[in-house]
Amino acid sequence: MEGIVARLAEVLPSEQILQGEALKQQYYHIWRMHESLHALAYVMPTTTAELSSILAICNEWEQPVVVYGGRTNLVGSTETDSSELVISLEKMNAVLEVDASSRTITVQAGVILEEIQRQADNQDLLFPLNFGAKGSAQIGGIISTNAGGLRVLRFGMTRQLVLGLEAVKADGSIISSMKKIIKDNSAYDLKQLFIGSEGTLGIITKAVLKLVEKPISRCSAFVAVESYDNVVTLLKQADKMLGGTLSGFELIWGHTYNTMTSAPSLNKPPLPHGSPFYVLLESLGSDPAGDQLRIERLLANCIEVELITDAVVAASAADHTWFWNIREDVHVLVSQMIVDQHFDISLPVPLIGSVIQNIWKELQTIEDVRETHIFGHVADGNIHLMIGKTHNDSNLTEVINEIVYRPLQAIGGSISAEHGIGLHKKKYLSLCRSEAEISMMQLLKKSLDPKNILNRNKVLDL
Repeated sequence: MEGIVARLAEVLPSEQILQGEALKQQYYHIWRMHESLHALAYVMPTTTAELSSILAICNEWEQPVVVYGGRTNLVGSTETDSSELVISLEKMNAVLEVDASSRTITVQAGVILEEIQRQADNQDLLFPLNFGAKGSAQIGGIISTNAGGLRVLRFGMTRQLVLGLEAVKADGSIISSMKKIIKDNSAYDLKQLFIGSEGTLGIITKAVLKLVEKPISRCSAFVAVESYDNVVTLLKQADKMLGGTLSGFELIWGHTYNTMTSAPSLNKPPLPHGSPFYVLLESLGSDPAGDQLRIERLLANCIEVELITDAVVAASAADHTWFWNIREDVHVLVSQMIVDQHFDISLPVPLIGSVIQNIWKELQTIEDVRETHIFGHVADGNIHLMIGKTHNDSNLTEVINEIVYRPLQAIGGSISAEHGIGLHKKKYLSLCRSEAEISMMQLLKKSLDPKNILNRNKVLDL
């Protein structure tokens, strides 16, 4: 095995290769920084050409590799063993261009989401993708998992924001289509193969991303709701009355809201505890006074017809930060759990209330489950469950998985709305993908990576 590291040293400077004792300073997940990394070596290319050389060597040696971005994934995608080579894109972190005229930004894969947002903002533009890990998640990993987040309702998933892409295949060959155009119907859209494939078909190195004009106004409101049926009706009313400006519609179950806004959390509750559901709305528009008036009229009408029971509108930038910190600071939930298990399921919006209630009831019957926190992007059918349990025994994990995943098959749901499949979910992939679909995925994997070196054993079994 030392032979391949020596071979890699022929194409990379020594400071870009870590092995032995140096690996103890690395980690496989941002929440597990205290645990040393187990790997053959850890390499950090700085250019697409260097990555191409690395993969060509690995393909020749049939050396399995694991690709690292910001290491924020929740499905085991960055778990490794001592036989695998880690390729980290952390040094490929340049913003190559911000083109205000075409409303695009061109970046290397290692650029952090928050930096992309900042660069766009400097040009009075907006990169609308947004989620809690924006300060550490890298765009290559974001694209490879087709991440979602808080504004999918209006702007779509990551794949809707990618115009051009460059990637390196398993054999080291480079495929590049770094176009800025929105419409390109010239045969197959090959970039879509790499978006959402979790690094199993190729490693993304660069991207051209779509920007939009920066909104002039932002309105946020917290709303208390008594029933899930009323949540669905509120969504329809908000979409209708806010004139196309609705950009966020987050649902938090009452128990979860209580925990998110009680000590040790630093976030105070904008609305009193006690309601079954809380909705956090956001609108982005171009008329500050008119947009604020529209959201106030919406909430006043909803209170009048008893669709909602209480509401508070953000009156300042500090209020916006306060409201959205409550939703994004899920660490306060994790910090109170002995062991945590996460889910990001997707299901038809009208069925969420009853299906989640049944799942919650069944989880309550398990002695080793201490708490269940539920929240999510209800407007696009994506619900997150964070389950606290007394231990991490694999049997308990599988029992909980069955309770959460099994109902999804009959209703056309998905075991993953935005986190991906990775290592932890592949056993359940058949619940939301047909045998024919999985066979086609395996065919693609074998065609693009015949030696199965890229993220081996992740997503699919071959």
